[in-house]
Amino acid sequence: MYNILICDDEKDIVSALKIYLTNPDLRLLTAENGREALEILKTEDIHLILLDIMMPVMDGISAMIKIREMSNVPIILLTAKSEDTDKILGLNTGADDYITKPFNPVEVTARVRSQLRRYMQLGGRIKTESLVIGGIELDDAEKKVTLDGEAVALTPTEYEILKLLMENPGRVYSPKELYRKVWQDEPIGNESTVAVHIRHLREKIEIDPAEPRYLKVVWGRGYKIEKGVLK
Repeated sequence: MYNILICDDEKDIVSALKIYLTNPDLRLLTAENGREALEILKTEDIHLILLDIMMPVMDGISAMIKIREMSNVPIILLTAKSEDTDKILGLNTGADDYITKPFNPVEVTARVRSQLRRYMQLGGRIKTESLVIGGIELDDAEKKVTLDGEAVALTPTEYEILKLLMENPGRVYSPKELYRKVWQDEPIGNESTVAVHIRHLREKIEIDPAEPRYLKVVWGRGYKIEKGVLK
């Protein structure tokens, strides 16, 4: 049973999402603003949050910043087409994905399944060897990343991007390839989402994100983790 929190002040939107996500394996909880969502997180084991940006009392961006202080639970933003700036801000502050209103039911269920699958895999028990490149160590058994011995807090999406690149050092992945492999969906118009997550990941693993040692851009082609980096 997975607990999904739907946070939106529009009752019609909440009702539609509850219809789309009706499933015996899902328990749906609701909140009307960010403050209510934070209170629910303190008492419930939430596996995914669908979070509206524009809400009274506490908006989605403010709530997400608070959520990221306590949890790496996947967050899918609910946005309007006119909120492009807020989408980028949301991705920069910790969102894993976004869905644009009006919703396509198939898209909603697919993105929810993808985020839940990735999040639960992070808590899995399958033993694999640690990946080490320079000062970065990724322990996939414990689902932990350290940089020069210090723990690095990554969202599930950032973790999966880093893991894919570290498993294939030196290989260049285009934004479309990364999106397909990490989001497990077709990258129709979502390449900018990859760029935002790469930038956020750099801020966490690079001493100087403007002059990265590890996560490199190959102009016109994509991204790679440099192999053979010394500590």
